[in-house]
Amino acid sequence: MSLSRSQGKLYIVGIGPGGTEHLTKKAENVLLSSEYIIGNGTYLDQIAPVIKNIKLIRSGMGGEVERAKKAVELSREHIVSIISGGDANVYGMAGLVLEVAQKAGDIEIEVIPGVTAVSAAASLLGAPIVNDFAVISLSDLLTPMDVIATRFKSAAEADFVIAIYNPKSRNRKENFGKAIGIIRQYRNDDTPVGIVKSATREGETVIVTTLGKIMDYNDIIDMSTLVLVGNSESKLWNNRIITPRGYQRKYEY
Repeated sequence: MSLSRSQGKLYIVGIGPGGTEHLTKKAENVLLSSEYIIGNGTYLDQIAPVIKNIKLIRSGMGGEVERAKKAVELSREHIVSIISGGDANVYGMAGLVLEVAQKAGDIEIEVIPGVTAVSAAASLLGAPIVNDFAVISLSDLLTPMDVIATRFKSAAEADFVIAIYNPKSRNRKENFGKAIGIIRQYRNDDTPVGIVKSATREGETVIVTTLGKIMDYNDIIDMSTLVLVGNSESKLWNNRIITPRGYQRKYEY
């Protein structure tokens, strides 16, 4: 991909779940065409083999606002990529960067999609999200827990498959148990549950269990884990989760 250096542009790039083989070709081309790449140090390390000899601006967790401001500022005269794990629209940097850019004036921006954690985890679990599903984050840094609890109640009552992002952190250990408690009010204990830790990355762990036994694995669940709870039709087969789309009601196979 050939990009002009005569004017700046800002790319907001979803880099996928971590393994460089899941970085899209478009994302790779954009990164290689950038003068600067800005991102959380952990995510920059994940794509290090791809982005050699490009100027990097690193920051840690909690530095999202400063990263967004720096990216917008540099993109007035440079080709800049700001990266986001998974997809930049799924709990990623797209919203914040666009909010900052909105106040900064006319800047050329393009959002590059990426494979998000729920897609990566689902592929490892079989076919758990081929029907309607809800994605809910348990991080209460930006969303109050009472709002999160209401969302879990609504999704569970509506029989959505539920994908749980950010289930636990060092300072936030109780929310996961609360969420499971809410779901169990509306689901049987034999409802299939998938636990995927570090999907596509070193240390990848995949566990298939049930809602009644999920808390047996409480100690291994952390911020690098995605938990996926099936709906009333989800079933287990060969250590995989299948959520029927509805073909079984219309066809014989």
